[in-house]
Amino acid sequence: MKITFAALTLCKGGAQRMLVELANGLANKGHDVSFVMPPGGVIEYPNKVTVIRTKGTGIKSDDFPVSDVIVSNFYTLTNVCQQASQEGKGIHVRISLCYEPVFLDDHEASFKSYHISKNLIVLSNWQKQLINLNHGIEGKIVPVGVSDVFRNMNIRNNKKLEVSGILRIPEGGYSWHREQEYLISVFTRLKQTYPDLKINLITPPSELNSSRWLRQMHANQLFQSLTPQNDQQLNLFLNQADIFVSSSTYDTASLPGLEAMKCGAALATVYSGGNMDYCRSGENCLLSYRHENNLFRDVSTLIQQPNLRNKFMVEGQKEAAKWTWQRSVNLFEQALIAFKK
Repeated sequence: MKITFAALTLCKGGAQRMLVELANGLANKGHDVSFVMPPGGVIEYPNKVTVIRTKGTGIKSDDFPVSDVIVSNFYTLTNVCQQASQEGKGIHVRISLCYEPVFLDDHEASFKSYHISKNLIVLSNWQKQLINLNHGIEGKIVPVGVSDVFRNMNIRNNKKLEVSGILRIPEGGYSWHREQEYLISVFTRLKQTYPDLKINLITPPSELNSSRWLRQMHANQLFQSLTPQNDQQLNLFLNQADIFVSSSTYDTASLPGLEAMKCGAALATVYSGGNMDYCRSGENCLLSYRHENNLFRDVSTLIQQPNLRNKFMVEGQKEAAKWTWQRSVNLFEQALIAFKK
């Protein structure tokens, strides 16, 4: 098949990582794959497929080559992808990487965008139910995956206990769901309660450089500042963590928790919807609801109970091993074939 993805950016982030992994995986299976992107669209992941840069600052239907499938992934791209489809350039398939009406300010436009194409791919059972309830469309589930770069390096022996979490740039309004102020308050209380505990803040270096708030957080002497340049460094940092903490309350999939699990860290997390496909509280992690304010308690439990922590390290790693990008690519390919029939 000839498959064309429309993308505004491929910067660091779970959604963009998934687009690149799907595109690269489909190309490896022999499909003709390309991205249509504006000139300013950033690419921060290794990309093996053709990139078609648009002549203007946005994406127009004229920019799309004739394809079997045109894939949109954001509400601002659905109209132009549908227009290209109506011009005979391929069937329009939407992959919903986040449910924008709850996530973003432009509720009316993003809500209506789900009525443009019935060909829908979602990332989790929770997201599938949410969109089905709101729009009457039943999407096909294509779960996220975890790169083979992430693995347990077995380097946690005989060292101070370490707790890690990820902070992303808040400026721009795309991080409210991460509840990062809550995460910082939990980390501050942990450090005050357990002075010997090492607490790591992990942030992409480009975001640290461009965010005043992030620089303030990373300058706090209570915490260690980690800025991974690539997946190999992130893998190392996640391997140093005995406990990984996620405070996000709204994620269609929540990839960082899975990556940490695969690296052998015990997970303490807040319910975010999409993480229920891999989280089983008491079996492979500790999970609480945000209104309970139990994240400090859960991390403290993992600090104080090494046997439970070790159990979650083992069981989390087993669960994360199931989440491969090859599985994601195969299911995405199957969905495209089904939509074409």
